Amino acid sequence: MPSPSHRKLVKHIDNPGHAHELTFSCYRRFPLLQNDTYRKLLSDSIDNATTGQGFLLLAYVYMPEHVHLLVIPNRIDATISPFLSAIKRPFSYRVKQLMQLHDDPLLGRLTITERPSKSSFRFWQEGSGYDRNITDPDTLHSVINYIHANPVRRGLVPRESEWHWSSWHHYHDPGNRKENLPTVHDWPIGW
Repeated sequence: MPSPSHRKLVKHIDNPGHAHELTFSCYRRFPLLQNDTYRKLLSDSIDNATTGQGFLLLAYVYMPEHVHLLVIPNRIDATISPFLSAIKRPFSYRVKQLMQLHDDPLLGRLTITERPSKSSFRFWQEGSGYDRNITDPDTLHSVINYIHANPVRRGLVPRESEWHWSSWHHYHDPGNRKENLPTVHDWPIGW
């Protein structure tokens, strides 16, 4: 009897106007996002994906082993699966190139054998992660607060303001734009 898959299947519900709370993890939850170069590349990838796939980024935080994003479609044809792919694939490709260039020993740990003649580089955990639709402003505010508090809950910093890699500064210190961060957009009319 075949063994059941232990991978969770996430069904994306792409209703126009719904915000999405997204979470996706590094391969085997390794703390791969402690490298500022990688976090900068992730910011670039998120900016390119929001523009190219028709999404607005409302909030985010980069944790050492996972990412939280809060996005809302800005076009009728914008859907989550291609959006996530537009972030993850180019980012993974660039990281792999850097690892190869620098003979990074971590490259071997992130390269898996899928079958005898095929191996793949994995920066991200397989699957699409967590996706929750949000339809009301109160929940949206709660999710933003949850996202921003994540580094404090984990004990990485004593205050949200001390974590560079989040959208907290966009909301609480807008005149002090931090470098190497993705663009946070204003909420669309109706929210």
